[in-house]
Amino acid sequence: MAAVQKVGIVGAGAAGLTAGILLADAGVEVEILEKASEPQTLGSGITLQGNALRILRDLDVWDQVQAKGYAFSTLGLRAPDPAGTVIAVLEDIRTGGDDLPATLGMYRPDLTAILRERAEKAGARIRYGQTVTGIDDDGGSVTVRTADGGSSGFDLLIGADGLHSAVRRAIGIDVEPKPTGMGIWRAFVERPEDVVRTDLTYGGPCFIAGYCPTGPDTIYAYLVEKAQERRPVDGPRVMAELAAAYGGPWNQIRATLDHGAHINYTWFTSHVVEGPWNRGRAVIIGDAAHSCPPTVAQGAAMALEDAAVLAELLLSADHLTETLWKEFADRRLDRATAVVQASVQLGQWLLDGVRDANVPGLMNSLSTMLKEPA
Repeated sequence: MAAVQKVGIVGAGAAGLTAGILLADAGVEVEILEKASEPQTLGSGITLQGNALRILRDLDVWDQVQAKGYAFSTLGLRAPDPAGTVIAVLEDIRTGGDDLPATLGMYRPDLTAILRERAEKAGARIRYGQTVTGIDDDGGSVTVRTADGGSSGFDLLIGADGLHSAVRRAIGIDVEPKPTGMGIWRAFVERPEDVVRTDLTYGGPCFIAGYCPTGPDTIYAYLVEKAQERRPVDGPRVMAELAAAYGGPWNQIRATLDHGAHINYTWFTSHVVEGPWNRGRAVIIGDAAHSCPPTVAQGAAMALEDAAVLAELLLSADHLTETLWKEFADRRLDRATAVVQASVQLGQWLLDGVRDANVPGLMNSLSTMLKEPA
């Protein structure tokens, strides 16, 4: 028998839905509380590396993900010149194993929709418009109070509610994401025919100019600059101005920014909750527990891994014990911390203009670690 029979999950993103699928598949009663009033249909792209794809395959959604996304196994480096000169095309490390591509890009709402459908098929119940206002833990169960005046009791509460987690705050963890000094423009646009992988350009008016194909006809393009106050309404103009220094596919990308492109701007942040991620019968995972800049494209993968490891431990134990929580921390804390530190380090090198930074060494070390299952 599993350690829990009824689980509440706050947040209907990748981490929460993954945990919900795995627990519901095993017969656990799962209720997912989502603060949005309805499923979200807008967003930008997401880059999923092999270790994330491995978990999506385990969830039995790989065929749908592969059909919706765009897979590739090389990484291009371009010069910050008017021609967008290709400097190198590198074989990327397949962190999910040789039978999966190194990377897959897709539209983030498509991934969420696939996981949501799979969770509901498994028997998980998703409730929308549920904003958490308080949590009470009596040692034998945990009760969640919501803004509509309702309350629900569970054997365990999983906080998978993102960077500004209400669960994290409610259980007394006062760690918050902190800016790293960089900001990123993201645009979801038409795919130029010659974009068949992620290409990165370091230098020019931005720290990084890059793009990732997300489907047969789409990509998301991004420009990383020093963090500053920006207005989303200025996105098409600012992105076009910044991208003017970059050639190759950027010429076509720049021309499509005014064609109804979905554009957003956010600051890079990072945090790690050190020590156990649980307080009694409530635990946080994913961006609620740790976050990193997207410089190594591992944020979603870490969230999926958290959910998979937590579900494995809950289903293999008879009771919630300190031993279970210690094993969860032992398997997740160092790995997630290493990813956060690598992401921040790469960004700091760019901010500091370090020319002799050992980026290949950093990335190879990280990829070697990630090839090992979580």
